[in-house]
Amino acid sequence: MLFGKKIRELRDENGVLQRQLAALLEIDTPMFSKIERGDRRAKREQVIKLAEYFHQDENGMLTLWLADKVLDAVDGEQELSSQAIEVAQEQIKEL
Repeated sequence: MLFGKKIRELRDENGVLQRQLAALLEIDTPMFSKIERGDRRAKREQVIKLAEYFHQDENGMLTLWLADKVLDAVDGEQELSSQAIEVAQEQIKEL
């Protein structure tokens, strides 16, 4: 929920309502609320729109979004997650 937490912080700091951001993303407010709570994943394009809207580093926002996806993938696998991430890191270096 790293990305959702960041969006919530930015929204609160800037006095922006969920419905305003939902309109920006062309989704309904309950859907945006789920993204912010981490119950649903934003699409990559939505992350970019939000980064632009809040004048945030796009790569930084995409990193939080991608980290959430990784955390979802290893959820419930605490014993093996660190090893799996190390293996994945090695593969990423070779790409």
